[in-house]
Amino acid sequence: MDKKNTFLGAFFIIAAFASLYLSQRLFPHQPATPAAVRAAVAEQTANTAAAPATAATGAAATPTVSGGPQAAFAATSTEHAGAKVTILENDFIAVRFTDFGGAVSDVALKKYPAAQGRPDAFIFNELHADPMLAFTEFPGLDRATRYDIVSQTASEIVFRAVLDGKLEVTRRYILAPSAGEKSDPYQLRHETTFRNLTAQTGAPLRVSLALGTAAPVNALDAGLQLSTGYAGPDAQKFIARSKLEGGSGFFGIGASEAQSSIASGGPIAWAAVKNQFFASILTPDEPGTGLVTRRVKLLAALPDTDHNAYGIAGVAQFDVKPLAAGGTAALAGNFYVGPKEYKRLANTDVFKADQDKVMEYGFFKFFAQLLVTLMNWMHSVIPNWGLAIVLSTLILKILFIPATVASTRSMKRMAQLQPELAAIKEKFKDNPQKQQMATMALFKERKVNPVGGCLPQLLTMPFFLGFYSMLQSTAELRYAPFLWAHDLSAPDTIMHLGGLPLNILPLLLGVTMVVQMRMTPTSPTMDQTQATMMKFMPVIFTLFCYNLPAALSLYSTTNGLFTIAQMMIINRLKDPAIGPIAVANALSGSKPVKNVTPKKR
Repeated sequence: MDKKNTFLGAFFIIAAFASLYLSQRLFPHQPATPAAVRAAVAEQTANTAAAPATAATGAAATPTVSGGPQAAFAATSTEHAGAKVTILENDFIAVRFTDFGGAVSDVALKKYPAAQGRPDAFIFNELHADPMLAFTEFPGLDRATRYDIVSQTASEIVFRAVLDGKLEVTRRYILAPSAGEKSDPYQLRHETTFRNLTAQTGAPLRVSLALGTAAPVNALDAGLQLSTGYAGPDAQKFIARSKLEGGSGFFGIGASEAQSSIASGGPIAWAAVKNQFFASILTPDEPGTGLVTRRVKLLAALPDTDHNAYGIAGVAQFDVKPLAAGGTAALAGNFYVGPKEYKRLANTDVFKADQDKVMEYGFFKFFAQLLVTLMNWMHSVIPNWGLAIVLSTLILKILFIPATVASTRSMKRMAQLQPELAAIKEKFKDNPQKQQMATMALFKERKVNPVGGCLPQLLTMPFFLGFYSMLQSTAELRYAPFLWAHDLSAPDTIMHLGGLPLNILPLLLGVTMVVQMRMTPTSPTMDQTQATMMKFMPVIFTLFCYNLPAALSLYSTTNGLFTIAQMMIINRLKDPAIGPIAVANALSGSKPVKNVTPKKR
């Protein structure tokens, strides 16, 4: 049995390495990188200039229906020929407004580079289906309509348009200052006023505002976190891009058709579009009535069947009451375009109390929030994210010292009981019930908790999973270097060997796990199969973490090194020896006799 288990374990490890290698060679990842995005923008702009008739109309690209399982999708739009672009900026963002639609073309995030080592800023909504906050499905007022600029200052701009001489629309935008107690520098105040120019009561209006288009942030981003989200009456809900793609499921189970859009009902307190690190969040003064999520084909060069060719866009819907003759109605709110920083979004002086849920920390959100708060505090003391992770891990290990000491001593006592347990097992090998009763009696007499050795693992696992979920959306770690790792939010690859990436931190993690296992006393109750599986755990865990962000491996490796240091100290502490008197008691069923230390004469 031991040889069989060893063979199976080795087989699965080889298979895992083979799948890792083949996935790198046969299925190279080609999402929309910043360079590809800029090239696509230039190409589409050139095409627009060559076709002035299309640019003049500003009509949205017709949804395309591809072959196979893909459904209709929206195409990206380009800047109108002759559009007037106005920029409002503070120290954190530069907001580009277009007079076509009187809306936000895109937002440059000055504190976040488009790529590591480059001076240009990351641009949210660089490729898009619509400018942000533009009206959609509103002919005569949408992005095909040219608005007049009524006024402009360093922090404010006002657009105006009139529909058929009957409805006047004024759109006002105010950029928050770089610093302020009741504002955020990534926030834009938006106010749209509708005025009835006729002598008759107008009909109610259904207004849809574009929230922006989210695309993968870099070449390593598979787009798994491209999603829209909104706050409903009871909870927050998120719609991932994968829900629009459909699929064949697992052998037909769970198969679904691809969809061009998904409509979600209201009321909505806020609505968002986001990728891994950045988000746009619209918080209206009055709740919206719904959210529409769409797929957007980002790059025409990629085939329709490639899911990495798609981004995701959101449209928030609102109902405007009927306007009396000469009456007005307003649609206003705050529009955030910036990084997914928990500390920032959790600031209830600026944001709603639940907007930090955009982070999507999941089931282990308590631990994720605790870790990111601790990590940010450490970074404020020592401005290096790698050291902040190391010191945060050290603080957690210090807090867990009592549990670790108790666990290690419990495991050492369990190891000392092995002769007694072996004798009980031999005595009652034909009577499992009596064997169990005798074993429990022995544990009770010796005051040994059989599961006490698992306590540190049970305590640290939620923190590991919380750290994992926290890393999925922590913008602070993007391009943060530490030692040889150039980006803590990505694997610490130093080179490729035959197409396979060489990542150092996951390998160090595996080594620390092997050392820990060798220093940990083996439980006498563990059977051979369990022992064999435990031998392969370091390899399995290394493979699991191999292509995950380096910050996760750094946390786990640091945790392992501190654990080894603790065990070296604890193992030097002597525990009272457990005598063999319990064997006879357990086997005979007599009343336990306490060990008595002889008095010195």
